[in-house]
Amino acid sequence: MRLLRFAAGRLAGMILVLLIVSILTYAVFYLLPADPAQLSCGKPCTPQRLADARAFMGYDAPWWRQYLDFLGGIFAGRSFGSGSAVVRCAAPCFGYSFRLDAPVSTLIASHIGVTFSLAAGAAVLWLVLGVSAGTVSAVRRGSLLDRTVMTASIAGVSAPAYLVGLLGILLFGFTLDMVPVGGYVPLAENPVQWAWHLILPWCVLAFLSAALYARLTRGQMLEILGEDYIRTARAKGLGERRVIGRHALRNVLVPVVTVFGMDLGGLLGGAVITERVFSMQGLGALLMDAVGNVDLPLLVGVTLFAAFLIVLANFAVDLLYGVLDPRISL
Repeated sequence: MRLLRFAAGRLAGMILVLLIVSILTYAVFYLLPADPAQLSCGKPCTPQRLADARAFMGYDAPWWRQYLDFLGGIFAGRSFGSGSAVVRCAAPCFGYSFRLDAPVSTLIASHIGVTFSLAAGAAVLWLVLGVSAGTVSAVRRGSLLDRTVMTASIAGVSAPAYLVGLLGILLFGFTLDMVPVGGYVPLAENPVQWAWHLILPWCVLAFLSAALYARLTRGQMLEILGEDYIRTARAKGLGERRVIGRHALRNVLVPVVTVFGMDLGGLLGGAVITERVFSMQGLGALLMDAVGNVDLPLLVGVTLFAAFLIVLANFAVDLLYGVLDPRISL
């Protein structure tokens, strides 16, 4: 019951955060000097044609009415215009891109597979490699292996994503001709080619993030290994593997999971630089396209969807807290 109350409280907080983010995002959208109706008006754009375009797109209503219509569209869908020219956007409707003549939710759905594939593989790699390297480094503190891991982690934390990506393409793509340097093959079409085209982006993201996880894990592990209950476990004759794996690592994972939730949520919202470097059309590329073309409905919709993924990832992390350390849910 405590865990259920804990989850209910976090769920209420998640809904509140999403509501605040939606208000702020829509306020920024409303205050921007760009006018989507002006961009869709065509030439010559007479005052009457501009007024008709604003009415068709729903921008002739007060800002609060536009926001309520936007929220209603997420849950019940909405329509733009009237008569034979009406444009319908089914729920969940995050807006309608008149430039691309498609609902924002449809555009997100067509790009989300790339981003999810990129994020899932990279997250597994950086979590396993980072935690493993940090644990081994802490257990063998001061050894050559420890110094090697920490040196590599400094390079990973300091290096920009675009630089590591370009070096990976140059070395493994062009010089050694080992892996593809761009493009995306859907998982349903060919699972082997799907993984083969993603292996280099996965490794690039894993190298950058695993470095942080290795340093974080090492620091937490060294601190926990000095605790009284660890010394007690060793005094009882427990093997070192059991002491590390069952007692120490479980406590180390609490802060690691916190960082992991934020990193994964941000990556699910679109790895803009990585997608650009490897010519992948995910949510990051969709967002950059919306910014470059001042497609404000698309920009707002993708931003809110990315915020939803980040909040959802943090909600999952909060639930994991209750599993890893039940005291947190009290």
